[in-house]
Amino acid sequence: MRVLVTGGAGYIGSVTVAELLARGHDVTIYDNLEKGHRNAVPPGARLIADDLSRRERIEAALGKFKIEAVIHFAAYSLVGESVEQPALYFTNNICNGLNLLEAMREAGTGRIVFSSSAAVYGTPERVPIGEDQPAMPINPYGESKLYFERILHRYHCAYGMDCVSLRYFNAAGASEAHGEDHEPETHLIPSVLKVAMGQAESVRVFGSDYATGDGTCVRDYIHVSDLADAHVIALGCRGERVYNLGDGKGYSVREVIETARRVSGRTIREEMAPRRAGDPAVLIASPEKIQRELGWAPRRVRLEEIIESAWRWMQKHPEGYQK
Repeated sequence: MRVLVTGGAGYIGSVTVAELLARGHDVTIYDNLEKGHRNAVPPGARLIADDLSRRERIEAALGKFKIEAVIHFAAYSLVGESVEQPALYFTNNICNGLNLLEAMREAGTGRIVFSSSAAVYGTPERVPIGEDQPAMPINPYGESKLYFERILHRYHCAYGMDCVSLRYFNAAGASEAHGEDHEPETHLIPSVLKVAMGQAESVRVFGSDYATGDGTCVRDYIHVSDLADAHVIALGCRGERVYNLGDGKGYSVREVIETARRVSGRTIREEMAPRRAGDPAVLIASPEKIQRELGWAPRRVRLEEIIESAWRWMQKHPEGYQK
């Protein structure tokens, strides 16, 4: 299949592109490299370094390479930043997403897999979270993802577009060739491992008074390679689908830090900080629906295994993709 991957030079995007190529797909990456890295582009993929704000250029790329399906990763994704700058998030995540959909319509590309988020649920009524739970985001990032899901629903109803929204929880870990390299780094596991590498003095723990076992936030961590597998499988779907991607287990911030200490064998100092705006106490997925309907299940489920993969990649790439 001929696939366009927006944000394909980023963390999850690059791992997914590598998996697509391994399975024989023809892949074009569309990425403005604001958050992605040219050195993260897997060999065999073509790169168009351009922006989703330019609809005519997206349409030209879709037509030139006869694209049959799109996997849409490109988005801003920092919860705290979205609270401070909601306009930035709505413009990029919704308006630019609409540019993509309209370009797809004009080019006759009728299938999209959308990188959504567990942030659409907000503070869940119960855990694990099933797709039938109300979507009530508590921050602009989650709202931007939910609004775009609703737009996809309308495009499916009106234009027959095949749409799959994958709501995933905390992406983590690394493949052999691809890992996390963000500036600034806000994800917990690489932030913890930067302390183990000696690249940071301490890791900040945002809030210790949540209604959890040790007072810190609990999250469902899923290996990035398992996420990539799910995106490739979702390309085969018809109609409109919404799936959670997760493991169904949760780990607290302190459990992640302690596991990283064991894996790295290094001292990792913690620094307590106030809660971040828009952070729910617990987010754990129920992956039963996608397991039942598509046969997908995470294979790399041990927290130690996830952190070990990230640790290996960071030791091999201490400066990320810069070298």
